Amino acid sequence: MPIVEGWYTDARRVESPNCNERPEGAEISLLVIHNISLPPGDYHSNSVEAFFCNRLDPSAHPYFETIATLQVSAHCFIRRSGELIQFVPFQARAWHAGRSEFEGEGECNNYSIGIELEGTDTEPYTDQQYGALAEISSELLEKYPKITRYRIVGHSDIAPNRKTDPGPSFDWHRYRAML
Repeated sequence: MPIVEGWYTDARRVESPNCNERPEGAEISLLVIHNISLPPGDYHSNSVEAFFCNRLDPSAHPYFETIATLQVSAHCFIRRSGELIQFVPFQARAWHAGRSEFEGEGECNNYSIGIELEGTDTEPYTDQQYGALAEISSELLEKYPKITRYRIVGHSDIAPNRKTDPGPSFDWHRYRAML
């Protein structure tokens, strides 16, 4: 099986310090799809990787000055090319959702896995990203049976007053048909 000790064997592994243990008794039961690009709309740097590892240089771009002190991570990040990078083992709590709620249960980081797509709310995602996302999602559905197709959501679904990602450019029908 491609998930070994919480790590997806087909991903490049870059460990983020921005994670911790899930609360006792928390069961992984939600998959959250996000988007990110740093600076926004730029797909030609390693800034997301630096950001998730607390190495973002605030002097490299004016936008970075506003986020450089944040401690954020996701379990996985899928670049425009389809390259998958994993930052946090699935059994650990990544810091991706922030203040959030799903079906009346708050603090989604406690029981979710977060996957970031390199992109913006308004620019279409690539075929390679959909392929990589469907592949890892299928593995997660198999490994964590409490994650059902119904329990795959966007960041906007769990934090609707704060977040808009993955945005209207994300084709949910296409993605779900690939699972």
